[in-house]
Amino acid sequence: MHVDIVPVGDVGPAIKREASTVLRSVYDCDVSVHDTQAIPDGSYDESREQYRAEEFIDLAKRVGAGGKNIAITPKDLFYHRRNYVFGLAYLGGSGSVISTYRLHTSSDGGFSQRSAEDIFSDRVRTEVVHEVGHTLGLEHCDKNHCVMNFSPTVREVDQKNEALCGSCSRDVL
Repeated sequence: MHVDIVPVGDVGPAIKREASTVLRSVYDCDVSVHDTQAIPDGSYDESREQYRAEEFIDLAKRVGAGGKNIAITPKDLFYHRRNYVFGLAYLGGSGSVISTYRLHTSSDGGFSQRSAEDIFSDRVRTEVVHEVGHTLGLEHCDKNHCVMNFSPTVREVDQKNEALCGSCSRDVL
């Protein structure tokens, strides 16, 4: 499998490196990093002051060079009636997206004494693995520490591992 990371907007090299490393580690796949893309035209919703996540998925599918493609953006994303999303992917599809916008919360809720930078890196890795997992056909897992567990808040993202549980791993690897 080949995953192409598609940076959309100003995505720093450390974020691209974290995403690439974790995808290789968890999915044992080839990873490339695409040239940076502009924010998709028409993706901004003025009434919400946010961007439509599906527009970023469409961009990743259109320009990505992999069988699976993941857009990474610093923009605040939403999907339909949800207030925000950390990421989005269509089950079994070829495109996905994560937003780093809400992953920057400086604290992990007191779980550790780690730096905000380390916590942010963990969140990015977790969300990348989660969304690519959906493109591989994985649904949300009921195991709290599995990367595929549904996590609507950063606190719940922080409680997950960046790896698949045994059940999810058997389903895709």
